[in-house]
Amino acid sequence: MSTKRRSRFAVRGWRLVACVLGIVALSARAAAQEATLRLTLDEAIAQGLANSLRLAELQARQDAAQAAQAGRGAAQRPSLALQGGYSRTNHVEEFAIAPPGAPRQVVYPDIPDNVRSRIDLQWLFYSGGRLDALERAARAEREATGEDLAAARADLRLEITRTFWTLVTAREAERVFGRSLESIAAYVRDLRARLDQGLIPPNELLSAEAQQSRQRVASIEATNARQIADADLRRLIGTAGFGPIEPIAALELPSTESGQGAAAVAANLERMIANAIAQRPERRALTDRVDAARARAEATKAGLRPQLAFTGGYDYARPNPHIFPRQGRWDDSWDVGVNASWTLWDGGRTRAERAEAEAIGRAAQSRVGDFDRQVTFEVRQRQLELDSSRAAIVAASDGVRAAIEAQRVLGERFKAGVATNTEVLDAQTAALQAELDRTRALANARIAEARLARALGK
Repeated sequence: MSTKRRSRFAVRGWRLVACVLGIVALSARAAAQEATLRLTLDEAIAQGLANSLRLAELQARQDAAQAAQAGRGAAQRPSLALQGGYSRTNHVEEFAIAPPGAPRQVVYPDIPDNVRSRIDLQWLFYSGGRLDALERAARAEREATGEDLAAARADLRLEITRTFWTLVTAREAERVFGRSLESIAAYVRDLRARLDQGLIPPNELLSAEAQQSRQRVASIEATNARQIADADLRRLIGTAGFGPIEPIAALELPSTESGQGAAAVAANLERMIANAIAQRPERRALTDRVDAARARAEATKAGLRPQLAFTGGYDYARPNPHIFPRQGRWDDSWDVGVNASWTLWDGGRTRAERAEAEAIGRAAQSRVGDFDRQVTFEVRQRQLELDSSRAAIVAASDGVRAAIEAQRVLGERFKAGVATNTEVLDAQTAALQAELDRTRALANARIAEARLARALGK
């Protein structure tokens, strides 16, 4: 093969390789774009509630409590059972009598094979209120587990909201530091050209390079914070993958209440605290458990009262023990009765169980009182946080306007030759930082609103 043909084949081969590499690069870029997950806050909360394993656990506990309540209720209804059995006994001598003038009669025959079947009915129709109290306790516990589930849902909403706005802030910080790095890189190139021309001293270039290094470190930290927020939000919403999440959110000024005097603000706060105490699912769960403890104490006390049960059954056996004399044949029989039992003395066991249940009820009641105090403090704290966040937005907005104006003035002074590159660079960095501070203030206000809503039980 000639050299010319070999070179032609080599060129074609390199073109094929380049084509393949281009296709792979395009596929990788498309895959990266597909891996980006775009979510609104409502969509993130919906996915988190649907995929949470913690909520699944609490839902299973609620189902278990509901089944326990159904079991307590079923204990008050009659029970019907089908029984059967077979037993083999050793051979015995038959016992028979022979009256004068009458044929010999076997009274106790030798029947080693014994087969018995019975339909048995049991009904504890009076338990002194014990079964009713146990059913009320089970119902209260089921309601408490339902409130636990509602509280867990509210906690998850708050956590997803906090992480969502944290991600928004982290992405904005990454963008700001990226823009700052681009600006600093342009200034460093300009300063290096001026230094080569002998127009500036070396210290100006070194100062700019040092600031560029600091901004690069801050940019790396911002990227790391964004990736951590990505991973945390994926954990909360239960979505697999490693691609970035793009939150779809508009940072706007939250609504503010103005024109209220101190008395109106205090009355509004007291109303909010009262509503929070009434609406928080954690408190309802505590009160349900207080009711459950009281019902269990009543059930323990009822154990000292008499209990009445109705019994009945139908037997079909060979031989039937109710038939005399015994005969090796299938016979049926039935029986009904009423049984009464009354525990007169149990060594103090019932009294101890009742004292234990009452103590548990007092402990739960104390927790309710402590929770009310905690809610009062939490509502006030979240309201103050929201007020300070709103004030911080105003201050941050003023800072943005001042930083932009300072950047404009320094730009004009630089054009006039009375400002240095470093001053212009500092002004531009300050403007970007002011924008980031405003974004953080807006996000913090949204988080404060979510925390206040959670404190109010919404």
